[in-house]
Amino acid sequence: MTFVVTENCIKCKYTDCVDVCPVDCFHEGPNFLVIDPDECIDCTLCEPECPAEAIFSEDELPEGQEQFIEINAELSQSWPVITDVKDPLPDAEEWDGKPGKADMLEK
Repeated sequence: MTFVVTENCIKCKYTDCVDVCPVDCFHEGPNFLVIDPDECIDCTLCEPECPAEAIFSEDELPEGQEQFIEINAELSQSWPVITDVKDPLPDAEEWDGKPGKADMLEK
């Protein structure tokens, strides 16, 4: 089992989760973070740190977020690892909680 970054991270990209990850399994894209499922050790530390509540165990994904299992696995292979906390995107608060952001994912 692994943890998965879901749709609500898109256009927010808070990085609080990165700071607590003991195995550096987060990867950064232009407007989204992903977790490498091969590196994630299921420690659960990242989930409560996400201000956008966008991280879930793959066994507890909200309905309609299942495609993010594959998205995390795919993009973690090409995006660089992120290990340092950065500022969220400038309009993150405006986007936090808005549904229907999957089409806005920049690869």
